Amino acid sequence: MNGRAAVELHRTIILVIALSIGLSGTLPAQNPQSSSGTWKFAVSGDSRNCGDIVMPAIAAGVRADGAAFYWHLGDYRAIYNFDEDYRRTHPQATISQYFDDAWPDFIQQQLAPFGDLPVFLAIGNHELVSPMTRQQYVAQFADWLDQPVLQHQRLADDSNNHLLTTYYHWIHRGIDFITMDNASPDMFDAAQVAWFKRLLRNDAKNNSVRTLVVGMHEALPDSWAAGHSMNDTPQQEASGRDVYKQLIKFREDNHKNVYVVASHSHFLLHDVYNNACHQGGVLPGWIVGSAGAVRYGLPPERPDSPLDKTYVYGYLLATVAPDGSIDFQFRQVLRSDVPVSVVNKFSDDQVKWCFEQNRSEKKPPSAPKCALAASGQ
Repeated sequence: MNGRAAVELHRTIILVIALSIGLSGTLPAQNPQSSSGTWKFAVSGDSRNCGDIVMPAIAAGVRADGAAFYWHLGDYRAIYNFDEDYRRTHPQATISQYFDDAWPDFIQQQLAPFGDLPVFLAIGNHELVSPMTRQQYVAQFADWLDQPVLQHQRLADDSNNHLLTTYYHWIHRGIDFITMDNASPDMFDAAQVAWFKRLLRNDAKNNSVRTLVVGMHEALPDSWAAGHSMNDTPQQEASGRDVYKQLIKFREDNHKNVYVVASHSHFLLHDVYNNACHQGGVLPGWIVGSAGAVRYGLPPERPDSPLDKTYVYGYLLATVAPDGSIDFQFRQVLRSDVPVSVVNKFSDDQVKWCFEQNRSEKKPPSAPKCALAASGQ
């Protein structure tokens, strides 16, 4: 077989696989589902700094939990400076070499441990730290942005749409998973908001869709972590509030479940929109920026709750009930969970540093005044 024929055969095999997955519009089965009809997925974000050490442990946990897929909510590498894990294995690297290596390093060290488990990626603000751009991001992560289930969904929505974007969605077992891009001050832009509103109209008419789960890097405006969120710029604040109102209206009009997950802040925070800013309706929401980034304290005004955690690593394990309702539970990753191969590669000292010293005592910016009113301050 000559080289040209081999290439054509390879393309044919890939097309057959894509069609076998895409025509069903579902993800490949990873584990048998329980007899009750429940199933699971996992989500977290912010894996810079120590993600090469923490993410393999997360991958092992997610696979052991029987999750159908893992959803990464952005900030894969620091970019503005060397990640500590990368520096350990590349002590002589120049910053130019780091820029070339950063995303391939993320793929090799953090995504490869998931094996054949599907991974979905959201873009974070550190993916756009200079010299990185959205165009470079789409080129680097095209295999994930155009994986068969996403390609099938995009073409099912519009058979003429062959454009890859950093926002996308896919419907799986009655849930519309919507990944949005708020990684820069100009987002959500008009095109993304228009796309989002079309999705809501389609989901309202689709009786098979019972639930929306909206994932993004930065939390929507006016959460308990508003000081580090879409409240940061006028465009983000206005468009984020519009998206929040649209989700409330969708839930009220259609009586379907709506959940919102984000990262960006490096802690676990539950019920993040339950404050006086949202007296018109509270969306169930979580912040889970705990996949390896430098950890810092909770917002000082936040009422104490055993469900909120800081200075920890881990992920949310979501268990979906037959009616489309979802229970989110935090799964903490411990130093002892790091695979031996990872310890051997990075050294026990580096692993210890990541679990004991990758933290900051700085306090997050204050919550908005309306949130403070909810806490009685």
